[in-house]
Amino acid sequence: MRLVRFDNMGTPRLGVLRGDAIVPLDSLASRFPTMLSVIAAGEEALDAIRSVAASGVATVPLNEARLLAPIERPEKFLAIGMNYRRHIEEAKRLGAPVPTNQFWFNKQTSCITGPYDDVDTGVSQAVDYEVELGLVIGKTAKHVSVEDARNHVFGYLVCNDVSARDWQAHAPTFTVGKSFDTHGPIGPWIVTADEIPDPHGLGLRCYVNGELRQDSNTSELVYNVWEQIAYLSTAFTLNPGDLLATGTPNGVGVAMTPPRFLQAGDVVRCEVDCIGIIENRIAGSEAARIAAR
Repeated sequence: MRLVRFDNMGTPRLGVLRGDAIVPLDSLASRFPTMLSVIAAGEEALDAIRSVAASGVATVPLNEARLLAPIERPEKFLAIGMNYRRHIEEAKRLGAPVPTNQFWFNKQTSCITGPYDDVDTGVSQAVDYEVELGLVIGKTAKHVSVEDARNHVFGYLVCNDVSARDWQAHAPTFTVGKSFDTHGPIGPWIVTADEIPDPHGLGLRCYVNGELRQDSNTSELVYNVWEQIAYLSTAFTLNPGDLLATGTPNGVGVAMTPPRFLQAGDVVRCEVDCIGIIENRIAGSEAARIAAR
């Protein structure tokens, strides 16, 4: 199933996609008012949603609904750096050290924005794009084995790990430069894990103004999805709703000669096979627009 959050009446609502329309889940709102509550309830919620999807009428045309980020505010939003081999090579050319372990950093959850919302550059002069396969944890994970990791995934989505490269260099943790407001577009929906039993053969691409910048496949991951979950859960508990961005391939703007950072008016399109497409316009800095008034 494809689970959505949408707003076509001024209030966030949950729904399930059926064809080119959305079946609202309003009848389940008293039991599952948020996507986080759906994820926490697991199969109980999914069974109820399947029942509504089978009998309900798809009343909201997809092209008339404003899709929101499909998850409200997860407890954690974690991203792994340099997890595609050719991306490691371009990072080495920039002088970045090659990590010997999985290299994780935080994106503050306040950066999350919708799949078609504008991205604000903020004070950064070096905003970059990173298409990634995102996954949503479905079951509490602590000391999970690689073999069991798949049983802790609720579903998958597309993620653009928007990066303020100048601010990213301010500290070795990357957190500030990865967490500007609106720098976490995700969506367009959550594809439940039963539809993607193996996420390690999915093509992913990023276009800027129609120009293909990144083109790779999740088969090229250095650390696969199951290894990522096992590694993190060895250190701390992953909870239902936690969001992981699994790495970006080569082709980022900072590695071009000369670097090609995003400018106001640019349109960034990120897509992952079997999941969908998100597309965000770079709106420039809200602070600069306010100052110019």
